Amino acid sequence: MNRKYEGMIVLNTQGTDSSIDDLVSTVSKELEEEGAKLDEIKQLGRKKFAYNARKLDGGHYVNYVFEATGDTIDKIQARLKLNDSVHLQHYQRLA
Repeated sequence: MNRKYEGMIVLNTQGTDSSIDDLVSTVSKELEEEGAKLDEIKQLGRKKFAYNARKLDGGHYVNYVFEATGDTIDKIQARLKLNDSVHLQHYQRLA
Protein backbone atom coordinates (compact mmCIF):
# COMPACT_ATOMS: atom_id res chain seq x y z
CA MET A 1 0.00 0.00 0.00
CA ASN A 2 1.45 3.34 -1.04
CA ARG A 3 1.64 6.05 1.57
CA LYS A 4 2.89 9.60 1.47
CA TYR A 5 6.34 10.25 2.93
CA GLU A 6 8.58 13.23 3.45
CA GLY A 7 12.32 12.79 3.15
CA MET A 8 14.81 15.38 4.41
CA ILE A 9 18.17 14.84 2.76
CA VAL A 10 21.30 16.84 3.50
CA LEU A 11 23.73 16.90 0.60
CA ASN A 12 27.49 17.19 0.98
CA THR A 13 28.54 19.74 -1.64
CA GLN A 14 32.19 19.99 -0.60
CA GLY A 15 34.67 18.86 -3.20
CA THR A 16 32.11 18.10 -5.90
CA ASP A 17 32.31 19.41 -9.45
CA SER A 18 28.57 18.88 -10.00
CA SER A 19 26.08 21.67 -9.49
CA ILE A 20 23.54 21.43 -6.70
CA ASP A 21 20.73 20.91 -9.23
CA ASP A 22 22.62 17.91 -10.64
CA LEU A 23 22.98 16.39 -7.16
CA VAL A 24 19.27 16.96 -6.42
CA SER A 25 18.22 15.33 -9.70
CA THR A 26 20.58 12.39 -9.11
CA VAL A 27 18.98 11.70 -5.73
CA SER A 28 15.53 12.09 -7.32
CA LYS A 29 16.39 9.47 -9.93
CA GLU A 30 17.61 7.08 -7.24
CA LEU A 31 14.35 7.51 -5.31
CA GLU A 32 12.31 6.79 -8.44
CA GLU A 33 14.44 3.77 -9.35
CA GLU A 34 13.59 2.22 -5.99
CA GLY A 35 9.85 2.67 -6.61
CA ALA A 36 9.01 6.07 -5.10
CA LYS A 37 6.62 8.37 -6.95
CA LEU A 38 7.85 11.94 -6.42
CA ASP A 39 5.24 14.64 -5.74
CA GLU A 40 7.35 17.63 -4.74
CA ILE A 41 10.98 18.69 -4.31
CA LYS A 42 11.88 21.73 -2.21
CA GLN A 43 15.42 23.01 -2.04
CA LEU A 44 15.82 24.69 1.33
CA GLY A 45 19.34 25.93 0.70
CA ARG A 46 22.65 25.64 2.49
CA LYS A 47 22.63 25.75 6.27
CA LYS A 48 25.44 25.58 8.78
CA PHE A 49 25.53 22.74 11.29
CA ALA A 50 25.63 23.46 15.02
CA TYR A 51 28.94 21.59 15.13
CA ASN A 52 31.26 20.08 12.56
CA ALA A 53 30.06 16.62 11.60
CA ARG A 54 32.49 14.37 9.73
CA LYS A 55 34.64 17.40 8.86
CA LEU A 56 31.65 19.28 7.38
CA ASP A 57 30.45 22.63 8.65
CA GLY A 58 27.17 22.63 6.69
CA GLY A 59 25.13 21.06 3.93
CA HIS A 60 22.47 21.72 1.31
CA TYR A 61 19.02 20.71 2.59
CA VAL A 62 16.46 19.21 0.20
CA ASN A 63 12.93 18.09 1.11
CA TYR A 64 11.37 15.34 -1.02
CA VAL A 65 7.65 14.49 -0.79
CA PHE A 66 6.77 11.17 -2.40
CA GLU A 67 4.52 8.11 -2.34
CA ALA A 68 5.99 4.70 -1.58
CA THR A 69 5.54 1.52 0.40
CA GLY A 70 7.24 0.85 3.74
CA ASP A 71 9.63 -1.63 2.14
CA THR A 72 10.66 1.00 -0.40
CA ILE A 73 11.88 3.31 2.39
CA ASP A 74 14.33 0.65 3.57
CA LYS A 75 15.62 0.17 0.02
CA ILE A 76 16.00 3.93 -0.46
CA GLN A 77 17.95 4.30 2.79
CA ALA A 78 20.29 1.45 1.89
CA ARG A 79 20.89 2.84 -1.60
CA LEU A 80 21.52 6.43 -0.50
CA LYS A 81 24.00 5.28 2.16
CA LEU A 82 26.23 4.33 -0.77
CA ASN A 83 25.97 7.80 -2.33
CA ASP A 84 28.88 9.99 -1.17
CA SER A 85 26.88 13.16 -1.87
CA VAL A 86 24.25 12.28 0.75
CA HIS A 87 25.40 13.33 4.21
CA LEU A 88 22.20 12.70 6.21
CA GLN A 89 18.75 11.35 5.44
CA HIS A 90 15.54 11.23 7.48
CA TYR A 91 12.08 10.02 6.49
CA GLN A 92 8.67 10.41 8.09
CA ARG A 93 5.22 9.31 7.05
CA LEU A 94 2.73 12.08 6.42
CA ALA A 95 -0.81 11.79 7.76
